Amino acid sequence: MVEALLGQDFEENCARFLPEAMEQGCVWALEGDSGFALCASEKYADAEVMPFWSRREYAEFHLQEDWADYAVVAVDLQEFLDDWLTGMHSDVLLVGINWNTALAGEEMEPLDLLEALEQEL
Repeated sequence: MVEALLGQDFEENCARFLPEAMEQGCVWALEGDSGFALCASEKYADAEVMPFWSRREYAEFHLQEDWADYAVVAVDLQEFLDDWLTGMHSDVLLVGINWNTALAGEEMEPLDLLEALEQEL
C-alpha cells in the first residue's frame, strides 16, 4: 500500500527518490489542462512547489480532489536532471520530493536537489 510506503519520515522518503527513479529511468508528476500540479509552499511565503515522485503509484494516489482531472506523467530522469531542475530554478519553483499521502514532505530548491542527486550518481 502506498500510504505505508511513504510515511511521515520525510528523510526516508527523500532517500528513496533517486534509487527508485534510477531503477525506472524517470520521475513522475501530475499534469492537467492548465499545466503541472503546483502547491503553495509550507516553508516559504509566496512560493510554489511542483511535486515529483519516484514511483507511479505514489503519484497516482494524488489523483483526487483538486487533481482528480490530472494525469500521471513520466519525466525522463536525465531530462529531469538536465533541463527540468534548472528550468524550475529559473521559474522560481521549489521541488517536492516523494510527498506522502497527506501532501507532506521535503521542499527543495531545484539546484540544491540537482547537486545532491549528481553527488549520488
